[in-house]
Amino acid sequence: MQCNPVKEWRLFSLSGAVLGALLAVGAVPTAQAAITGPLAQTVEQGKQIFMHDTFGGRGMTCASCHKAAGMGTTEVPGMDRKGPSLANAAAVFPRYKARVHKVITLEEQIRGCIHGALGGKEPAYDSATMRALVTYVSSLAQGQRIDMGGAFK
Repeated sequence: MQCNPVKEWRLFSLSGAVLGALLAVGAVPTAQAAITGPLAQTVEQGKQIFMHDTFGGRGMTCASCHKAAGMGTTEVPGMDRKGPSLANAAAVFPRYKARVHKVITLEEQIRGCIHGALGGKEPAYDSATMRALVTYVSSLAQGQRIDMGGAFK
């Protein structure tokens, strides 16, 4: 069978246009939408904790710094700089943290933020709260390429 590059290109262009149109109207499920059942419930629990829990600290939540439920820029109140979103945070941990001279996990980073930035009591590593937070932050990176130690987006 002979290959016809013009016909194949038209088919590729047409299928790309159809897929783009379906995505635009929300007819094609995204990776985030594919999460269902108990996992989806834990993602939602983690999001609620992220958005509302102050961990007994200074009245701030994770969302106080990580805008748009973690998908926007990171803006620490009182600091004049912005950081990246958490869109791929779960994909870049574990990572080396030069300030403490060791490799840290996502759980350690979450505990550090809660203790340092929020002034709160860190959840235990094996707690339902930590499990929900890690699940939520991991859901933000759904579909991202694993890049341990890589840059945040």
